[in-house]
Amino acid sequence: MKKLLFLWLLCLCPFVVQAQTTVKYGYFSYQAAFTSMPSYAIAKRKLDDLKLKYDAEMRRVEDEFNKKYEQFLEGQRDFAPSILRKRQAELKELIEKNLAFKDEAKRLLKEAEQETYAPLRAKLAEVLRGIGDARGYLFILNTDNDNLPYVNPAMGEDINALVKESLQ
Repeated sequence: MKKLLFLWLLCLCPFVVQAQTTVKYGYFSYQAAFTSMPSYAIAKRKLDDLKLKYDAEMRRVEDEFNKKYEQFLEGQRDFAPSILRKRQAELKELIEKNLAFKDEAKRLLKEAEQETYAPLRAKLAEVLRGIGDARGYLFILNTDNDNLPYVNPAMGEDINALVKESLQ
């Protein structure tokens, strides 16, 4: 009799364990939540203004180069060989400086974007941590870029609205 009871309990054990380990998770769109934050518009405007300043400087530098290049083309027949080499070296140096400036501008813009958006990302992470703890989720998934092509709604919960509400 004890063996029969033991076998019966042994057979029930997987069902008990399975019932206790039900996985709950949430899913949402990170990009939609991020862009819905009130401070996102301010940060985006700040970055756009900075980008416009760099673009204006790049246009000015390009215009300066184009002007010097046109002058070089117009006068190259009349230049002495040493002046011609000097002007070619100046143009080459200008091109290198312009390329270096463009690369530096890209790097600085990327750095400014990371610094500007860092507090927003931290706030979103904090909100997600709070929602995950409050709802008892094992994890929260990001649905952007087709990273999650299928979700069983019986197992997971769409938390887009909850995240956006918490960010306001």
